[in-house]
Amino acid sequence: MSEPRPTPHGRGRIAGAARAIADLLPRFSEWAPAVRAPGADLLAGLIVALVALPLALGFGITSGLGAAAGLATAVIAGATAAVFGGSRFQVTGPTGAMTVVLVPIVAQYGPTGVLAVGLIAGVILVGLAFAGVGRAVRYMPAPVIEGFTAGIAVVIALQQVPAALGVSGVEGEKVWQSAFDAACRYAENPTLLDPVTALVVAVVILVGGRYLPKIPFSLVAVAAATLAAQLLHLDLARIGSLPSGLTAPGLDFLHLDDVPSLIAPALAVAALGALESLLSATAADSMSVGTRHNPDRELFGQGLANIAAPLFGGVPATGAIARTAVNVRSGARTRLAALTHAGILAAIVYLAAGLVADIPLAALAGVLLATTVRMVETASILAITRATRADTIVLIATFLVTVIFDLVTAVAVGVGFAAILALRAVARSARLEQVPLDETGDHSAEEHELLREHIVAYRIDGAVFFAAAHRFLLELAEVSDVKVVILRMSRITTLDATGALVLKDVITRLEHRHITVLISGARPEHLRPLAALGVFTTKDSDQRHVCATTPDAIDLARALVLSDTRSPTTTEDHE
Repeated sequence: MSEPRPTPHGRGRIAGAARAIADLLPRFSEWAPAVRAPGADLLAGLIVALVALPLALGFGITSGLGAAAGLATAVIAGATAAVFGGSRFQVTGPTGAMTVVLVPIVAQYGPTGVLAVGLIAGVILVGLAFAGVGRAVRYMPAPVIEGFTAGIAVVIALQQVPAALGVSGVEGEKVWQSAFDAACRYAENPTLLDPVTALVVAVVILVGGRYLPKIPFSLVAVAAATLAAQLLHLDLARIGSLPSGLTAPGLDFLHLDDVPSLIAPALAVAALGALESLLSATAADSMSVGTRHNPDRELFGQGLANIAAPLFGGVPATGAIARTAVNVRSGARTRLAALTHAGILAAIVYLAAGLVADIPLAALAGVLLATTVRMVETASILAITRATRADTIVLIATFLVTVIFDLVTAVAVGVGFAAILALRAVARSARLEQVPLDETGDHSAEEHELLREHIVAYRIDGAVFFAAAHRFLLELAEVSDVKVVILRMSRITTLDATGALVLKDVITRLEHRHITVLISGARPEHLRPLAALGVFTTKDSDQRHVCATTPDAIDLARALVLSDTRSPTTTEDHE
């Protein structure tokens, strides 16, 4: 007995699934420019690696898993996302926003719990990629993205305050609290060496990059600061000793019995990873010309990165806006730059730990301070603030919440503000306008005058929904001294249940006062909620008072008015 063959529909679904998978996989064409001219990407990767190194170490320690975990994340997750991610500029690794989420997970579940949470979150991200969720970020309002980017720039700058001032051991749950604590401690015992080092490095990068953009001033400034600190024996805090290598891969941390209890924190980690990575990739697009990332593929790459990193003892990772910005500003052209960054970090761990250990933290703080200045697109922000007051409110709200609270809250608040203000604008655009009747036809002057006295037409424009319906539809209920009201609905864009219920209430009130209501030009999708909610049950359950066009409604209104006015005369004649 032969096996059943796939139907054409089944073959189409299989082909569609194959195309979806193929869209998420790397292509050689992405690497061809790097093969022909790798110099710019190799140099950008080196600069990013120098910036990423202290961040990876610091975030690993802050998360509670140690410096080795941060390095493992930067190397493994960075390389995986560079190959499989959806942005050619994105640099992946441990981030401050993710650290905030991980600290309570470490406290509750321990280090092995964090590794398991990271792996589960990676699987969730891969699922989101196949579900096409990444495309939703395209609907993120521009003021939210600009406010987020500016807020992150300020957060990164605040993170550098302790290192730039030469203060250690600061306290504070939020970054601005830590910066304030660092400033207070510095005021008690001020010194010039650390802040001057950070300031000089930042100025060299900004000024040099402006006039000689092809020279890697970040690398030059860091190397010069390191050399000066060594030769002059300057009392500057250094990166210090590094871990000797990465741990061997394994799954010893994963216990199936614990998986159900880890689903909730894994969902939180996946949500933050998706949000931060997609916004970082979007910000990278805005900092470059002619580039656009693939959001679903970015989720796929971040998912694989978070699956791979825990195997080597790494913490959950996301796209890192600071390192990504450095990558773009350092002249990166392809994915080779992000991959080079991961490779250099791995080489540093095994081969050059001693050299990197001597880099002053204040010099690296200067690099990031310069990066934050270049991250903010002042022209875009000013353009948005000049556009509308609503856009300005959204941008400022997103910026402030990013700085004061955290990224997830900021995006939620920004999108919430944008949605509320958009609804307000749409509601205000809805209008109810009385329009003149087109009184053509074979009628006497007396009949025309009669029709003008007893028929009134209103046109409803825009969205008739919960935020707008009560504002203007109830005005119709005050209509008097007429026998027929024509509602022209051809220009309605949206009609929800609330709008239909308000319209029903208006029609009911008018019909109780013996005023007939005719509807013209309504689309089928707008008639369905009206019929479902019983709008036409008071007098005309067969919906005879729904007309396809306004001329049809006018003809019916004429017939109703003329028949109503003539019926008493006819009765008197019979008497």
